[in-house]
Amino acid sequence: MPVDQNIAAMLTMMEQAGLPPMYEGTPEAGRALYLALTHGARTPEQLVPVGSTEDRTVPGAVGDLKARVYRPEGEGPFATVVFFHGGGWVIGDLDTHDNMARSVCRGSGAVVVAVDYRLAPEHPFPAAADDAVAAARWIAAHLEEFGGDQRLGVAGDSAGGNLSAVVAQALHADGTPLAAQFLIYPAVDAEGEYPSRIENAKGYFLEKDTMDWFYGHYAEGWDDALDPRLSPLHGADLAGLPPAVVVTAEYDPLRDEGEAYGEALRAAGVTVDVRRYDGMIHGFFDMGTISPAAQQAIEETSARFGEVLRG
Repeated sequence: MPVDQNIAAMLTMMEQAGLPPMYEGTPEAGRALYLALTHGARTPEQLVPVGSTEDRTVPGAVGDLKARVYRPEGEGPFATVVFFHGGGWVIGDLDTHDNMARSVCRGSGAVVVAVDYRLAPEHPFPAAADDAVAAARWIAAHLEEFGGDQRLGVAGDSAGGNLSAVVAQALHADGTPLAAQFLIYPAVDAEGEYPSRIENAKGYFLEKDTMDWFYGHYAEGWDDALDPRLSPLHGADLAGLPPAVVVTAEYDPLRDEGEAYGEALRAAGVTVDVRRYDGMIHGFFDMGTISPAAQQAIEETSARFGEVLRG
């Protein structure tokens, strides 16, 4: 089907604005632009309501990391979800993904702990992965401070979906219980060749050149593209991982690898719900304010994740 008409109008407006491509600029410029397009463009009325929020820190691999805790309305105990933002490991922060974390909290009925991991190129691979795993392990050991029951999930979009998959594999390997994973158009195969990377290479918000720019800043100095901390699709053993909800978009360069990861999980005996949303583009999970169809997909998948999380 064609691109959702509301999202198509946004893409046209961005093209007419004549902004230079992110991959032609610096990481600092990319971060500022992304913040302006997300947090800077939101009105208070557009914030997804939750019970409460709290800014705090959690331990990372080499020091404390900023975090934001979102609690749902009502009385607990609740499951706890560790959330990792997208942005190619180079851009993005707690504020760019504030509404997305709110949507996961409200839709799943869980406490969400959004973790602000270190970014590249200042902190190249595997810094983000190391931070994500360290933070998740610490949160798993302190669930009484967050949701209060023993169910723990991971969630994230794009690069955050990558980190969520990495964390799920790492926690399973060390025997830390994990109830569910929510992988929103995840980047899971650094050098894979997929039709969607060609079909959707340009014009749909995330472009192939920008992907290359992200990977270049994050992992250019790493010689093993199949390292599962970078490409979790190539994890040695996916059996026994927690059930997953995998979300993909028709017009997304990452569509095929996300679906390939879902199939790999299923082949390993993992329960997987893969949902492709036609007419959607990369980033649609933060476009509910402009697209009713995107909002419906956000609500559907967040609710489904909550069901899986609660078992």
